Amino acid sequence: MPSSSDALRLFGITLIGATPENLRKLLLTLTLIVVVVLLTWLLRSILRMFIGTRGGTRFHFWARQAVSLLMAIVLLSGIASIWFDNPARMATAIGLVGAGLAFALQRVITAVAGYFVILRGKTFNVGDRIVMGGVRGDVIALSFMQTKIMEMGQPPPVQKDEPAMWVKSRQFTGRIVTVTNDKIFDEPVYNYTDQFPYVWDEITIPIHYHADRERGEAILLDAGRTHAVTSDNAGHEEIERLERRYGISVGDIDPRVYWQFGQDWLELTVRFLSPDHGTRDIKDAMTRDILAQLGEAGISIASTSYEITGIPPLRIERTRTVEQS
Repeated sequence: MPSSSDALRLFGITLIGATPENLRKLLLTLTLIVVVVLLTWLLRSILRMFIGTRGGTRFHFWARQAVSLLMAIVLLSGIASIWFDNPARMATAIGLVGAGLAFALQRVITAVAGYFVILRGKTFNVGDRIVMGGVRGDVIALSFMQTKIMEMGQPPPVQKDEPAMWVKSRQFTGRIVTVTNDKIFDEPVYNYTDQFPYVWDEITIPIHYHADRERGEAILLDAGRTHAVTSDNAGHEEIERLERRYGISVGDIDPRVYWQFGQDWLELTVRFLSPDHGTRDIKDAMTRDILAQLGEAGISIASTSYEITGIPPLRIERTRTVEQS
């Protein structure tokens, strides 16, 4: 342990802790930081050489996370080795610093913990379409404390939810939203693409009870089989993997039409499967086909209307007031 005589002096004032030994450790720490930064850059450059420009692939995502974690471990271990050569002093310092940081940086520590939960629990990967912290969109980046999401619009049933949206479907708004990782402890995370890259969707058409209901059902089924995902073009590997991993049955994935009584009309709802991206294009194509075929079949879409069955007779009387002088 250095004596007080080893401390540096400036204008006759002894600088507390400024000893040659501490200055040497400071220089070693700065050198270590520079080396780690250069090594990180070198490893990432090697990754880019092997995988090219496919920055959005999952391999690139996990490779970057591995490099970040490895360099963080090297940096922390190196700094601890430089400054705490005595294990007893190191344990005491870690305890004091840890207690202070845990109190002052609760949200930061929780966010970092959320990062490891995301990785370990495989909550989502880069490229996954999720809802996290009230934000819908695709994950484009994940760091120790934050997740960046390319925001998408909201479908009509949730248009009133916050934040307000001007895009009325699951398409990108152009905004990149940053969400802290601690949100996974406060709210559920909805993943559209984990293990099963498809989503179920529906289109509902109201028709009059006296219309040709069977023909209407056939039109909806034909549109679904033409544009949506069916058992003929679905990825059976994804379906089998989902059923094997979670022990659930996906069931029949071909489009199906359901009937439901309405107060003024019959509701025909076609339920179909679509990829996690591109649902709006599929619904647009289906809607155009359905409208065209309904018109050819003479089936009109029902809507609320009022019928006046009769008007009572009206009698208009005109009275004349004579002004007396």
